[in-house]
Amino acid sequence: MQAVQATQFGDPAALKLVTGLPDPTPGPGEIAIDVSHSAVGLIDVFFRQGRYKDQPSMPQPPFVPGLEVAGTVRALGDGVTGLAVGEQVVALSAGTGTGGYASVYIAKAALTVSIEGRGIDPALAVSVIPNAAMAHVALTQVAHLVDAERVLVHGALGGLSAGFPGVAKQLGASRVVGTVRPGKLAAAEATRLPYDRIVDSTDLHSALGDEKFDVVIDPVGGTLRTQSLDVMLPGSRLIAAGNASDDWGHQVDTNQLWFRSITVSGYNAGAFLPAHPQVVPAALAAAVEATAAGLADTDVKVLPFSQAVSAHQRMESRDLDGRIALTPEA
Repeated sequence: MQAVQATQFGDPAALKLVTGLPDPTPGPGEIAIDVSHSAVGLIDVFFRQGRYKDQPSMPQPPFVPGLEVAGTVRALGDGVTGLAVGEQVVALSAGTGTGGYASVYIAKAALTVSIEGRGIDPALAVSVIPNAAMAHVALTQVAHLVDAERVLVHGALGGLSAGFPGVAKQLGASRVVGTVRPGKLAAAEATRLPYDRIVDSTDLHSALGDEKFDVVIDPVGGTLRTQSLDVMLPGSRLIAAGNASDDWGHQVDTNQLWFRSITVSGYNAGAFLPAHPQVVPAALAAAVEATAAGLADTDVKVLPFSQAVSAHQRMESRDLDGRIALTPEA
């Protein structure tokens, strides 16, 4: 087996391609996947940098980054039904956040979905289906989106955010608006994601005018989170789904929540999904349908494992308008 390992915490040069590793075998309830594509996400960068190294159960070097893979079923563990060897699949992380940058990946069958016969490119599938599934869970289980509500998505072109517009429309949202930094406005004009409009996040009040929203998805944090309170209707819900701003000292005035009659909830898929496994099958099925319907279409840059360093450099610099997927060396 070949894999990309983070040999130490630090800059992208810590990523090394290693070959000749033993092929892993699946245990009960697991499958082995011959990986065709591994998604590259910002969380992979954070793990490699060591931002969460002191948190319980976080990976320690050497480890293989990667949360999601696409490929074909290589072997089935005991008790696995509903999947067959050779079937095209996409798999989510089991919660460890590691293992994806490898030519063979062990996945929990319950966190795997078939894309066999759906005509979905595997690079696109691994780049959008997991995030669309996480968006489905956030919108149905945390935000409790109802028909005809309006949704605002910050960081509109980012990996997680890009899963929201199509799923929100699928669930009956009447309008989905995104926000991006000024440097991303040109890319926003060209996006195929089904936003009704994308605006400048640094001028939120002027860009949105009097428009208000029922649900706000915020993986950015910082001052944008506070500004979001001004565009929320009474009874609306803000989902704190990340902190791309890197502002770890930011706080929300809870008296504003009371006065405005709004709710702020946290959503971390790595914590939520293992605690609520019963919601995963419906979320994955909905994500596949949204992707097959073209509701999650985005650009994907495919690089070989040997260019993992370049992939992480681009993620760190935010020099990216779509997604990156890695593929094993031939």
